[in-house]
Amino acid sequence: MSGPLEGVKVLDLTSVLLGPYATQIMGDLGADVIKIESPAGDTTRQTGVKRHDNMASFFMITNRNKRSLVLDLKREAAKEALWKLIDTADVFIHAIRPKSIKRLGFGPDEVLARNPRIVYAGVHGFKEDGPYGNRPAYDDIIQSGSGLSALMTEYVGRPMHTPMVTADKTCGLTTAYAIMAALFHRERTGKGQAVEIPMLEVMTSFMLMDHAHGAIFDPPEAPYGYPRVMAKDRRPHETSDGKYITLLAYTDAQWTRLFGAVGREELLQDPRFRDLSARTANAQELYAVAAEIIKLKPLAEWLALAEEAELPHMPVNRFEDLESDPHLAATGFFEKHEHPTEGGMTYPAIPTYYSETPGTIRSLPPNLGEHSAEILREAGLSEAEMAEALK
Repeated sequence: MSGPLEGVKVLDLTSVLLGPYATQIMGDLGADVIKIESPAGDTTRQTGVKRHDNMASFFMITNRNKRSLVLDLKREAAKEALWKLIDTADVFIHAIRPKSIKRLGFGPDEVLARNPRIVYAGVHGFKEDGPYGNRPAYDDIIQSGSGLSALMTEYVGRPMHTPMVTADKTCGLTTAYAIMAALFHRERTGKGQAVEIPMLEVMTSFMLMDHAHGAIFDPPEAPYGYPRVMAKDRRPHETSDGKYITLLAYTDAQWTRLFGAVGREELLQDPRFRDLSARTANAQELYAVAAEIIKLKPLAEWLALAEEAELPHMPVNRFEDLESDPHLAATGFFEKHEHPTEGGMTYPAIPTYYSETPGTIRSLPPNLGEHSAEILREAGLSEAEMAEALK
Protein backbone atom coordinates (compact mmCIF):
# COMPACT_ATOMS: atom_id res chain seq x y z
CA MET A 1 0.00 0.00 0.00
CA SER A 2 1.11 3.55 -0.70
CA GLY A 3 -0.57 4.91 2.42
CA PRO A 4 -3.42 4.32 4.87
CA LEU A 5 -5.87 6.20 2.60
CA GLU A 6 -5.08 4.24 -0.57
CA GLY A 7 -8.28 3.67 -2.52
CA VAL A 8 -10.03 6.79 -1.17
CA LYS A 9 -11.12 9.17 -3.94
CA VAL A 10 -11.33 12.85 -2.96
CA LEU A 11 -13.03 15.54 -5.06
CA ASP A 12 -11.31 18.75 -4.00
CA LEU A 13 -13.05 22.01 -4.95
CA THR A 14 -10.95 24.13 -2.57
CA SER A 15 -8.33 26.76 -3.30
CA VAL A 16 -5.75 28.99 -1.58
CA LEU A 17 -4.29 27.24 1.53
CA LEU A 18 -6.74 25.76 4.02
CA GLY A 19 -8.48 23.22 1.80
CA PRO A 20 -5.45 22.39 -0.36
CA TYR A 21 -3.39 21.76 2.78
CA ALA A 22 -6.03 19.37 4.11
CA THR A 23 -6.33 17.49 0.83
CA GLN A 24 -2.55 17.36 0.38
CA ILE A 25 -2.35 15.58 3.73
CA MET A 26 -4.87 13.07 2.42
CA GLY A 27 -2.98 12.73 -0.85
CA ASP A 28 0.29 12.19 1.01
CA LEU A 29 -1.42 9.34 2.87
CA GLY A 30 -2.45 7.61 -0.32
CA ALA A 31 -5.77 9.15 -1.37
CA ASP A 32 -6.50 9.89 -5.03
CA VAL A 33 -7.10 13.64 -4.83
CA ILE A 34 -8.76 15.20 -7.87
CA LYS A 35 -8.27 18.95 -7.74
CA ILE A 36 -11.19 20.53 -9.57
CA GLU A 37 -10.29 24.03 -10.74
CA SER A 38 -12.02 26.78 -12.66
CA PRO A 39 -10.53 27.68 -16.06
CA ALA A 40 -8.57 30.44 -14.27
CA GLY A 41 -7.12 27.93 -11.82
CA ASP A 42 -6.43 28.16 -8.10
CA THR A 43 -5.39 31.74 -7.31
CA THR A 44 -2.22 30.48 -5.62
CA ARG A 45 -0.95 29.39 -9.03
CA GLN A 46 -0.01 33.08 -9.36
CA THR A 47 1.13 33.67 -5.76
CA GLY A 48 4.85 33.82 -4.99
CA VAL A 49 7.92 33.01 -7.04
CA LYS A 50 7.42 31.08 -10.28
CA ARG A 51 9.44 29.65 -13.15
CA HIS A 52 6.41 29.29 -15.41
CA ASP A 53 2.89 30.70 -15.45
CA ASN A 54 0.36 28.96 -13.19
CA MET A 55 3.04 27.20 -11.16
CA ALA A 56 3.99 29.66 -8.41
CA SER A 57 5.66 28.65 -5.15
CA PHE A 58 2.54 28.94 -2.96
CA PHE A 59 0.72 26.47 -5.21
CA MET A 60 3.73 24.17 -5.44
CA ILE A 61 4.01 23.67 -1.67
CA THR A 62 0.35 22.69 -1.10
CA ASN A 63 -0.72 20.64 -4.12
CA ARG A 64 1.49 17.58 -4.49
CA ASN A 65 -0.09 14.12 -4.84
CA LYS A 66 -3.06 15.54 -6.74
CA ARG A 67 -4.48 15.45 -10.27
CA SER A 68 -5.90 18.59 -11.88
CA LEU A 69 -9.26 18.70 -13.67
CA VAL A 70 -10.60 21.96 -15.11
CA LEU A 71 -14.39 22.35 -15.06
CA ASP A 72 -16.38 25.53 -15.56
CA LEU A 73 -19.26 24.80 -13.20
CA LYS A 74 -21.34 27.57 -14.71
CA ARG A 75 -21.90 25.20 -17.63
CA GLU A 76 -24.37 22.31 -17.43
CA ALA A 77 -22.10 19.81 -19.20
CA ALA A 78 -19.38 20.48 -16.63
CA LYS A 79 -21.86 20.03 -13.79
CA GLU A 80 -22.99 16.72 -15.25
CA ALA A 81 -19.37 15.57 -15.41
CA LEU A 82 -18.94 16.46 -11.74
CA TRP A 83 -22.06 14.46 -10.85
CA LYS A 84 -20.55 11.41 -12.55
CA LEU A 85 -17.41 11.85 -10.46
CA ILE A 86 -19.51 12.18 -7.31
CA ASP A 87 -21.09 8.78 -8.06
CA THR A 88 -17.84 6.96 -7.26
CA ALA A 89 -16.13 9.43 -4.89
CA ASP A 90 -15.53 8.94 -1.17
CA VAL A 91 -15.05 12.60 -0.25
CA PHE A 92 -16.42 15.86 -1.64
CA ILE A 93 -14.77 18.94 -0.13
CA HIS A 94 -15.35 22.59 -0.98
CA ALA A 95 -14.64 26.02 0.52
CA ILE A 96 -17.48 27.84 -1.24
CA ARG A 97 -19.89 29.94 0.80
CA PRO A 98 -23.05 28.00 1.75
CA LYS A 99 -25.51 29.98 -0.38
CA SER A 100 -23.21 29.88 -3.41
CA ILE A 101 -22.63 26.10 -3.34
CA LYS A 102 -26.38 25.55 -3.05
CA ARG A 103 -27.02 27.83 -6.03
CA LEU A 104 -24.61 25.68 -8.01
CA GLY A 105 -26.72 22.67 -7.04
CA PHE A 106 -24.04 20.89 -5.00
CA GLY A 107 -25.27 21.43 -1.46
CA PRO A 108 -24.92 18.62 1.09
CA ASP A 109 -28.51 17.39 0.70
CA GLU A 110 -28.19 17.05 -3.08
CA VAL A 111 -24.77 15.39 -3.02
CA LEU A 112 -25.67 12.92 -0.26
CA ALA A 113 -28.93 12.07 -2.03
CA ARG A 114 -26.90 11.16 -5.11
CA ASN A 115 -24.22 9.23 -3.18
CA PRO A 116 -25.26 8.32 0.39
CA ARG A 117 -21.77 6.92 1.17
CA ILE A 118 -19.90 10.13 0.46
CA VAL A 119 -18.30 12.32 3.12
CA TYR A 120 -19.34 15.88 2.26
CA ALA A 121 -17.02 18.47 3.83
CA GLY A 122 -17.88 22.16 3.76
CA VAL A 123 -15.14 24.53 4.90
CA HIS A 124 -16.73 27.85 5.84
CA GLY A 125 -15.57 31.01 7.55
CA PHE A 126 -18.37 30.73 10.08
CA LYS A 127 -20.93 28.12 11.13
CA GLU A 128 -23.68 28.24 8.56
CA ASP A 129 -26.62 28.68 10.92
CA GLY A 130 -25.13 31.71 12.72
CA PRO A 131 -25.54 35.39 11.80
CA TYR A 132 -22.11 35.43 10.09
CA GLY A 133 -22.92 32.20 8.23
CA ASN A 134 -22.58 33.41 4.64
CA ARG A 135 -19.83 36.00 5.12
CA PRO A 136 -16.58 35.65 3.17
CA ALA A 137 -13.54 34.90 5.32
CA TYR A 138 -9.79 34.67 4.99
CA ASP A 139 -7.01 33.96 7.46
CA ASP A 140 -6.63 37.58 8.64
CA ILE A 141 -10.38 37.89 9.27
CA ILE A 142 -10.41 34.78 11.44
CA GLN A 143 -7.28 35.80 13.35
CA SER A 144 -9.12 38.99 14.32
CA GLY A 145 -12.40 37.28 15.17
CA SER A 146 -10.87 34.50 17.28
CA GLY A 147 -8.83 36.73 19.60
CA LEU A 148 -5.45 35.90 18.07
CA SER A 149 -4.80 39.40 16.69
CA ALA A 150 -5.71 41.00 20.02
CA LEU A 151 -3.39 38.59 21.84
CA MET A 152 -0.46 40.12 19.97
CA THR A 153 -1.15 43.44 21.74
CA GLU A 154 0.71 42.03 24.74
CA TYR A 155 3.91 41.98 22.68
CA VAL A 156 3.75 44.87 20.23
CA GLY A 157 1.35 47.29 21.92
CA ARG A 158 -1.43 46.97 19.34
CA PRO A 159 -3.42 44.23 17.64
CA MET A 160 -1.66 42.56 14.73
CA HIS A 161 -1.75 39.33 12.76
CA THR A 162 0.85 36.61 13.21
CA PRO A 163 3.46 36.54 10.41
CA MET A 164 2.08 33.32 8.97
CA VAL A 165 -1.33 32.07 7.86
CA THR A 166 -2.05 30.57 11.26
CA ALA A 167 -5.83 30.20 10.93
CA ASP A 168 -5.71 28.55 7.51
CA LYS A 169 -3.10 26.01 8.56
CA THR A 170 -4.78 25.20 11.87
CA CYS A 171 -8.16 24.79 10.19
CA GLY A 172 -6.54 22.73 7.41
CA LEU A 173 -5.30 20.22 9.97
CA THR A 174 -8.73 20.18 11.60
CA THR A 175 -10.36 19.60 8.21
CA ALA A 176 -8.12 16.62 7.50
CA TYR A 177 -8.89 14.87 10.79
CA ALA A 178 -12.62 15.70 10.57
CA ILE A 179 -12.88 14.08 7.14
CA MET A 180 -10.89 11.03 8.23
CA ALA A 181 -13.11 10.59 11.30
CA ALA A 182 -16.18 10.65 9.04
CA LEU A 183 -14.53 8.10 6.75
CA PHE A 184 -13.94 5.85 9.76
CA HIS A 185 -17.61 6.12 10.65
CA ARG A 186 -18.53 5.31 7.04
CA GLU A 187 -16.35 2.20 7.14
CA ARG A 188 -18.21 1.02 10.26
CA THR A 189 -21.75 1.87 9.13
CA GLY A 190 -21.70 2.31 5.35
CA LYS A 191 -23.18 5.79 5.76
CA GLY A 192 -21.71 9.05 4.58
CA GLN A 193 -22.49 12.37 6.22
CA ALA A 194 -22.04 16.12 5.95
CA VAL A 195 -19.18 17.64 7.93
CA GLU A 196 -18.93 21.39 8.50
CA ILE A 197 -15.60 22.97 9.44
CA PRO A 198 -16.21 26.65 10.39
CA MET A 199 -12.97 28.59 10.74
CA LEU A 200 -14.08 31.00 13.48
CA GLU A 201 -15.27 28.19 15.72
CA VAL A 202 -12.16 26.09 15.08
CA MET A 203 -9.77 28.94 15.84
CA THR A 204 -11.72 30.15 18.88
CA SER A 205 -11.52 26.65 20.32
CA PHE A 206 -7.82 26.54 19.44
CA MET A 207 -7.14 29.89 21.15
CA LEU A 208 -9.00 29.03 24.34
CA MET A 209 -7.26 25.70 24.79
CA ASP A 210 -4.68 27.46 26.94
CA HIS A 211 -5.99 31.02 27.23
CA ALA A 212 -9.37 30.23 28.82
CA HIS A 213 -7.28 29.79 31.99
CA GLY A 214 -9.32 30.79 35.06
CA ALA A 215 -12.26 31.99 32.96
CA ILE A 216 -13.26 28.38 32.34
CA PHE A 217 -14.84 28.41 35.81
CA ASP A 218 -18.24 29.96 36.47
CA PRO A 219 -17.82 32.44 38.04
CA PRO A 220 -14.25 33.04 36.76
CA GLU A 221 -11.38 32.28 39.13
CA ALA A 222 -8.92 34.35 37.07
CA PRO A 223 -8.98 36.37 33.82
CA TYR A 224 -8.35 34.98 30.36
CA GLY A 225 -4.71 34.46 29.40
CA TYR A 226 -2.31 31.67 30.42
CA PRO A 227 0.40 33.49 32.42
CA ARG A 228 3.31 31.27 31.42
CA VAL A 229 2.94 31.84 27.70
CA MET A 230 1.95 35.50 28.14
CA ALA A 231 5.19 36.34 29.95
CA LYS A 232 7.20 38.81 27.87
CA ASP A 233 10.44 37.05 28.77
CA ARG A 234 9.12 33.73 27.43
CA ARG A 235 11.34 33.91 24.38
CA PRO A 236 14.68 32.71 23.08
CA HIS A 237 17.38 34.08 25.35
CA GLU A 238 20.73 35.57 24.42
CA THR A 239 23.90 33.77 25.47
CA SER A 240 27.14 35.45 26.48
CA ASP A 241 28.48 35.23 22.92
CA GLY A 242 25.47 36.96 21.36
CA LYS A 243 23.73 33.82 20.10
CA TYR A 244 20.28 32.58 21.09
CA ILE A 245 18.88 29.45 22.69
CA THR A 246 15.50 28.30 23.93
CA LEU A 247 16.11 26.38 27.13
CA LEU A 248 12.84 25.33 28.73
CA ALA A 249 12.94 23.90 32.19
CA TYR A 250 9.41 22.87 33.14
CA THR A 251 9.34 20.25 35.89
CA ASP A 252 10.69 20.68 39.42
CA ALA A 253 13.60 18.39 38.58
CA GLN A 254 14.51 20.38 35.48
CA TRP A 255 14.55 23.70 37.32
CA THR A 256 16.64 22.11 40.08
CA ARG A 257 19.22 21.03 37.49
CA LEU A 258 19.20 24.42 35.74
CA PHE A 259 19.61 26.49 38.92
CA GLY A 260 22.27 24.08 40.16
CA ALA A 261 24.26 24.31 36.94
CA VAL A 262 24.93 27.99 37.54
CA GLY A 263 25.23 27.91 41.34
CA ARG A 264 21.85 29.53 42.01
CA GLU A 265 20.41 26.83 44.26
CA GLU A 266 18.93 29.50 46.56
CA LEU A 267 16.28 30.15 43.89
CA LEU A 268 14.83 26.72 44.67
CA GLN A 269 13.75 28.13 48.04
CA ASP A 270 12.18 31.25 46.54
CA PRO A 271 8.41 30.98 47.22
CA ARG A 272 7.72 32.34 43.71
CA PHE A 273 9.44 29.34 42.12
CA ARG A 274 8.99 26.50 44.62
CA ASP A 275 6.55 24.43 42.50
CA LEU A 276 4.72 24.38 39.17
CA SER A 277 1.73 26.34 40.44
CA ALA A 278 3.92 29.11 41.86
CA ARG A 279 6.09 29.24 38.75
CA THR A 280 3.00 29.57 36.54
CA ALA A 281 1.66 32.44 38.65
CA ASN A 282 5.07 34.19 38.56
CA ALA A 283 6.07 33.28 35.02
CA GLN A 284 7.33 36.75 34.07
CA GLU A 285 9.70 36.92 37.04
CA LEU A 286 10.83 33.33 36.43
CA TYR A 287 11.69 33.92 32.77
CA ALA A 288 13.43 37.18 33.61
CA VAL A 289 15.68 35.24 36.01
CA ALA A 290 16.23 32.58 33.33
CA ALA A 291 17.29 35.30 30.87
CA GLU A 292 19.90 36.56 33.35
CA ILE A 293 21.21 33.05 33.91
CA ILE A 294 21.49 32.14 30.23
CA LYS A 295 23.43 35.35 29.57
CA LEU A 296 26.24 33.94 31.75
CA LYS A 297 27.53 31.28 29.34
CA PRO A 298 28.20 30.97 25.58
CA LEU A 299 25.90 28.93 23.37
CA ALA A 300 28.24 25.95 23.04
CA GLU A 301 28.48 25.57 26.81
CA TRP A 302 24.72 25.77 27.21
CA LEU A 303 24.17 23.14 24.53
CA ALA A 304 26.60 20.77 26.23
CA LEU A 305 25.22 21.47 29.71
CA ALA A 306 21.60 21.05 28.59
CA GLU A 307 22.40 17.78 26.86
CA GLU A 308 24.20 16.45 29.95
CA ALA A 309 21.42 17.57 32.32
CA GLU A 310 18.64 16.39 29.99
CA LEU A 311 17.09 19.86 29.83
CA PRO A 312 14.79 20.56 26.86
CA HIS A 313 16.65 22.92 24.55
CA MET A 314 17.18 24.06 20.97
CA PRO A 315 19.31 26.73 19.34
CA VAL A 316 17.26 29.20 17.31
CA ASN A 317 17.03 28.01 13.71
CA ARG A 318 16.34 30.39 10.86
CA PHE A 319 14.42 28.97 7.89
CA GLU A 320 17.68 28.73 5.97
CA ASP A 321 19.18 26.63 8.78
CA LEU A 322 16.53 23.92 8.67
CA GLU A 323 17.93 21.82 5.84
CA SER A 324 21.26 21.50 7.66
CA ASP A 325 19.78 20.84 11.09
CA PRO A 326 21.55 17.65 12.24
CA HIS A 327 18.35 15.86 13.25
CA LEU A 328 16.35 16.77 10.15
CA ALA A 329 19.31 15.86 7.96
CA ALA A 330 19.77 12.50 9.68
CA THR A 331 16.08 11.58 9.32
CA GLY A 332 16.00 12.61 5.64
CA PHE A 333 13.22 15.09 6.27
CA PHE A 334 13.88 17.21 3.18
CA GLU A 335 13.34 15.40 -0.10
CA LYS A 336 14.71 16.39 -3.50
CA HIS A 337 12.40 15.89 -6.48
CA GLU A 338 12.49 16.74 -10.18
CA HIS A 339 9.25 18.25 -11.48
CA PRO A 340 8.52 17.45 -15.15
CA THR A 341 8.10 21.13 -16.07
CA GLU A 342 9.38 23.13 -13.10
CA GLY A 343 12.71 21.41 -12.51
CA GLY A 344 14.34 20.74 -9.15
CA MET A 345 12.19 21.04 -6.03
CA THR A 346 12.87 20.56 -2.31
CA TYR A 347 9.94 19.39 -0.19
CA PRO A 348 9.46 18.76 3.51
CA ALA A 349 8.76 15.05 3.87
CA ILE A 350 5.45 13.68 5.12
CA PRO A 351 5.76 14.41 8.86
CA THR A 352 3.86 11.36 10.14
CA TYR A 353 5.29 7.85 10.06
CA TYR A 354 3.45 4.55 9.70
CA SER A 355 5.09 1.16 10.22
CA GLU A 356 2.78 -0.66 7.78
CA THR A 357 1.35 1.96 5.39
CA PRO A 358 3.78 4.87 5.01
CA GLY A 359 2.69 7.79 2.88
CA THR A 360 4.76 8.87 -0.11
CA ILE A 361 5.28 11.84 -2.39
CA ARG A 362 4.14 10.03 -5.53
CA SER A 363 3.52 12.98 -7.83
CA LEU A 364 4.38 16.66 -7.83
CA PRO A 365 1.88 19.53 -8.26
CA PRO A 366 -0.01 19.29 -11.56
CA ASN A 367 -0.18 21.80 -14.34
CA LEU A 368 -3.60 23.38 -14.79
CA GLY A 369 -5.96 20.79 -16.26
CA GLU A 370 -3.15 18.29 -16.76
CA HIS A 371 -5.33 15.27 -15.99
CA SER A 372 -8.72 16.47 -17.25
CA ALA A 373 -9.17 13.92 -20.04
CA GLU A 374 -7.74 11.07 -17.96
CA ILE A 375 -10.10 11.72 -15.05
CA LEU A 376 -13.22 12.08 -17.18
CA ARG A 377 -12.44 8.87 -19.09
CA GLU A 378 -12.19 7.07 -15.75
CA ALA A 379 -15.62 8.47 -14.87
CA GLY A 380 -17.04 6.86 -18.00
CA LEU A 381 -17.64 9.93 -20.16
CA SER A 382 -17.63 9.42 -23.91
CA GLU A 383 -15.31 11.46 -26.10
CA ALA A 384 -18.24 13.68 -27.10
CA GLU A 385 -19.27 14.19 -23.47
CA MET A 386 -15.68 14.99 -22.53
CA ALA A 387 -15.37 17.55 -25.29
CA GLU A 388 -18.57 19.25 -24.13
CA ALA A 389 -17.60 19.18 -20.46
CA LEU A 390 -14.16 20.68 -21.12
CA LYS A 391 -15.28 23.54 -23.36
